[in-house]
Amino acid sequence: MYTRIIQKSIEKWLFKSKIVIVYGPRQAGKTTLAKAILEKFGDDGLYLNCEVDSVRRELSKIEPVQLKSFFGQKKIIVLDEAQVIPNIGLVLKTFIDEYKEIQIIATGSSSFDLANNVKEPLTGRSIEFTLLPFSVGEIIVHDKMPSFKSYEETFFRFGSYPNVYNNKDSQEIMQREIENIQSNYLYKDILTLGGIRKPKILEDMLQLLAFQIGNEVSLNELAVKLGTSVVTVDRYIDLLEKTFVIYRLRALSRNQRNEIRGNFKVYFIDIGIRNAIIHNFNSLSLRDDIGRIFENIFIIERLKKAMYAEEFKNYFFWRTYDQREIDFIEEDKGVFSAFECKYSEGNIKNITKDTFLKSYPKSDLAVVSKNNYLDFLI
Repeated sequence: MYTRIIQKSIEKWLFKSKIVIVYGPRQAGKTTLAKAILEKFGDDGLYLNCEVDSVRRELSKIEPVQLKSFFGQKKIIVLDEAQVIPNIGLVLKTFIDEYKEIQIIATGSSSFDLANNVKEPLTGRSIEFTLLPFSVGEIIVHDKMPSFKSYEETFFRFGSYPNVYNNKDSQEIMQREIENIQSNYLYKDILTLGGIRKPKILEDMLQLLAFQIGNEVSLNELAVKLGTSVVTVDRYIDLLEKTFVIYRLRALSRNQRNEIRGNFKVYFIDIGIRNAIIHNFNSLSLRDDIGRIFENIFIIERLKKAMYAEEFKNYFFWRTYDQREIDFIEEDKGVFSAFECKYSEGNIKNITKDTFLKSYPKSDLAVVSKNNYLDFLI
């Protein structure tokens, strides 16, 4: 089993009078992670799948004595997919206020619903983590670098969902697994929790976004192509982000007159999902989008690396009205680290480099290619 980086961080917060909440997309490994933590406690641990009707009914009761009776003498309890429990935030608040000695770990595949329900009731009573599909670092620690390099193209084509990457010796199984996630899990929380009445618009929008990763997104243009309103498009993008399908990268603008502002780009949390949406798992030598795939992977992996290290940064891309552009920028304690992604080795145009460094003189600027990108990810 692949060891997840955040497991140690989670375990540091156990039995400190906090509800531990683990967000992340379905099939990303939250259940496996929770059970790995529970295993250390033997008979003192209890796993509950909240999507089971009988469990959901029992956990809908806000009376602490009834909850304690349901949990028995267990010291640590996992509530998996807790977002399906009505008033889950109030339920958890009621319980932890009465039984601080019992540790609850709640997982949720939608930050949209679970976060909305627990934010106010659990103020000061919870600690939150996010688990995404395997990171490059997690894979290399487990498989070692030579193995990863031998499956590198597979990673670029099929992504790193656990059930997908664990079948890396069979591309047929990998494709079936990622298509299963895309068709059976991807929209589940969005359609259920978002109250979406026209899923066809959502599916069409996802395909449009998948074809333009690395490009700036125009809400107006999407609305016209989809035959719907800008408000609807904006809402759907927000739902996709909160259910861990996409990541929205915004433009850096610190009042420089020539910088664009208010725009954003969209990247997919898992590149395999993106490739499944456009039905393209072709080998890299046959693709015309490898540069954008590489950019998507690098940016999401940098986000994972910082998130699992509990480093809190701001993220941007940068572009001027005269078309100078930097793909990815991290801001940490007021200092910018900039990255230009080029799958095949290349250089940043001097005029772009000079313009950016003149605007942000204390910045670092690196060119990332297929030959050195792992140096920035592990």
